[in-house]
Parts: sequence; C-alpha cells; structure tokens
Amino acid sequence: AITHIWMTAWTKDPLHPKNFVLRMYWDGEETPSVESPLGDFFGLGHGRHYQYACLPIQIGTNRGLNCFWRMPYGNGARITVTNEGPIACRAFYYYVDYQEYPSLPEGTARFHAQYRQAYPPAPGENYVILEAAGRGHYVGCNLSIHNRADGWWGEGDDMIYVDGEETPSLHGTGSEDYFCGAWSYGKPFSNAYFGCPLIEGGHKQNALWNVYRYHLEDPIPFRKSIRVTIEHGHANNRDDDFSSVAYWYQTEPHVPFPPLPAPADR
Repeated sequence: AITHIWMTAWTKDPLHPKNFVLRMYWDGEETPSVESPLGDFFGLGHGRHYQYACLPIQIGTNRGLNCFWRMPYGNGARITVTNEGPIACRAFYYYVDYQEYPSLPEGTARFHAQYRQAYPPAPGENYVILEAAGRGHYVGCNLSIHNRADGWWGEGDDMIYVDGEETPSLHGTGSEDYFCGAWSYGKPFSNAYFGCPLIEGGHKQNALWNVYRYHLEDPIPFRKSIRVTIEHGHANNRDDDFSSVAYWYQTEPHVPFPPLPAPADR
C-alpha cells in the first residue's frame, strides 16, 4: 500500500500544474484509476501554487506536493506523470513511499481520483463531480471556480445520489455549507477535513476560488453506484467555470473515465 507521495517539478512552464497529468494504475489494469492534472490532484486549482494543509494533502514550501491518501494494491502499481505542455521539464523529483504485506484482505477497495471540468456547466443541470459504479465509498473532492460574472457563486445545493436512487440521499443547503464554511467564507483558510485555501478577486468577475471537503471521518458508502453533483449558483442560475477532482475507494473494475480535456482546454 502506498502511504505517501511527494513531488516537485523544475520547469519554466507557468501552467505546468495544468499541463502535467498524473495517472495511477493498479494490478495491471489498462485504464487508470487516477487521472488528473498534477496541480488539481493536489488541490491546487487554476494552475496556481498556494500554501495550505489538510490531512490527506499538504503543500510544502516551495512547491512541494504531498499526499497521504492510502493506496492499496495487489500485484502491482504503476504511477506516471506526462508533460502535455509546450515546454520541456528540466527535472522532476519524487518520493513514493509504500509498505509491503504478505497479502491484502479479500475485497480491499482501491483508491481512485478523477478530474472533471465544465466551462461553464450545462444550463439547468447540476455540475457532476463524480459518477462511479461498483462497491465503495466516496471520500471527498476539491472544487475550483472561476467567476464569469460579479456575484457570489456559492448558493448551489449539493445533491448526492446513492445506488441509483432518483431522490438524493444527501441534499444540502448551499455550496459553502457542503464545504463546511458559511456566509461566503471571508478569508482563505485550511482545516484538516475542509477548507477554502484560494480566494483571489472576491466576488468580482474573473475571481478565482478553490474549496475542498474530505469525508475521512464520514465516508459515503455505496453498493452499486454513486453520483455526486452540485448546483452552479442557486437553482443553476450562474454560468461560472467549474473544475474538480473527486476521490473515492471502490472494488475493481471501475467504469473508464471520460476523456481528459486537451491542455489548451483545461
């Protein structure tokens, strides 16, 4: 089981957090269980570097990327980083720390992470953070928002559907409520399980935000499937740009991910 990953890049590409893509494959699978731009996987939205710390992810000065998600595997693990940007990377450094065991308990779920984006989300439809099929548990997400217009983006309700239900088991009262803040947050902050580490531009047009919520003490289990969604504005009345990474554990096989957007589109 992988227990810790540290990475950093020496590059002149200012957008390398979006242009570098992290993928992870367990036990010889052909499609990745983890696929995300490098920065977004570590909770750094919009291709930016900023300092914050929570339990599963911690950003060390200067540009040190750390994650402590536990990642079990059976007969093999493969981690790749692909530079899809226009500038060659001078050097890429990493640690991957792991523990070895004689065997894993039968049915041990594998770690998954998936990047999604909608610039902007479809009119009248919730933004989809995660759709997965199988048995497992959802352990959270980070969400990055680019304000396309003045105003507060955070009135959208979270709605989480478990095992194919038509009415969500979890239906929240607002985006900042799901991400465990209140009243438009105020200043940036980061806590063990939730935070808002990036606020750039406040409630003005072209403002940049990032929030996270990790269900480590309160995972959301599913037996057949899960669909995690959130409104973009009150009743989907805003057209801001959303991008996210969802994290979950499930037994394999997983549903292959949608194609990752091209670097210029990210």
